[in-house]
Amino acid sequence: MKTGIPIVISAPSGAGKTTLIKLLMKKVRGLSYSVSATTRPPSKKEKNGRDYFFISEKEFLQRKKANEFIETAQVHGHHYGTLKKQLDRKLKTGKDVVLDVDVIGAINVKKHCPQSLLIFIAPPSMKILEERIENRHRDTEKEIQRRLKNARKEMRYKKFYDYVIVNDKLDRAFNELKKIVKNK
Repeated sequence: MKTGIPIVISAPSGAGKTTLIKLLMKKVRGLSYSVSATTRPPSKKEKNGRDYFFISEKEFLQRKKANEFIETAQVHGHHYGTLKKQLDRKLKTGKDVVLDVDVIGAINVKKHCPQSLLIFIAPPSMKILEERIENRHRDTEKEIQRRLKNARKEMRYKKFYDYVIVNDKLDRAFNELKKIVKNK
């Protein structure tokens, strides 16, 4: 049986990554989604094991020390990470596995699985990215500026990706993503 490959998708906050991943998982057969572990509490709609593996900070740090993660990140005071065993088990089923991780995590996944496909979702411009984040109406002005600062840093990593998709129009960006994934 063929082993699947990790398909890593990264983007700055507000670039449309989550929307594109949801469409991809819904419209392309034979994909599996990598569920990350986190120390943040679940929202009302989230389920343990489906959206994230919700674990304590103590457990997360123990597992990190035991080298059980391929990649980890600290975001807004909470830890996130991809468990090696969970990813490897999914890949052994023969399905390609979609990972939603940051730019540093993507590089670490590539080290663990050199056959990984890295796809970066870029906004059409920083101005449009700022408008998208503002139009979500969920962040303070300080938080918006922090997200934009992070986005500028993340954009510098796109050169390490196999593909860069500019999400200017959702339909066009999704069709490009679908084509890349199907033809990998």
